[in-house]
Amino acid sequence: MVAMSSFFDAPEPRRVLPGDYPLWDEALALVNRDLAVTLPEQRPLRLLGLPAYDGGEGENVYVALADGEWHGNFLEPAPADNLAVALSAVTEAAQDTVTELLWQAWPLCEEHRLGMHPREEDGRLSWWCAGAAARREAAHIRAAVGGLDALVRPHRPNRRRRSRG
Repeated sequence: MVAMSSFFDAPEPRRVLPGDYPLWDEALALVNRDLAVTLPEQRPLRLLGLPAYDGGEGENVYVALADGEWHGNFLEPAPADNLAVALSAVTEAAQDTVTELLWQAWPLCEEHRLGMHPREEDGRLSWWCAGAAARREAAHIRAAVGGLDALVRPHRPNRRRRSRG
């Protein structure tokens, strides 16, 4: 017997290949740098494509965990030559996917242990922390998106300790 597909069967997502969306690839590489340093147990995020809902040409692209799960809206088509717009869209989609599917704020400000949010500051998309209101500590920019690795020192289990003496 041949299985029939119904009108309501969800289409199978496709893994977006490198180069299909160069600006989104570049933006996702920056976001994945921050993911690697803040959640080292997570594999890199990836892009998934699904046919457009309206049945037209093209596809809707989502930022997904390595296992193919995603949460939130698809990426709005990015201008062909504007990395800042692409980075903003990919960063927000990545944060939606990570926070909703892993049930945790991401990324966290190491100083305040609060979730940070993307915000444009001085022409660069950066991770912004609201500060600790209870202690009257001011909001601050932690790092540019893709730059959290400069702030967090990864644990190196095989590193030799310096002898003091």
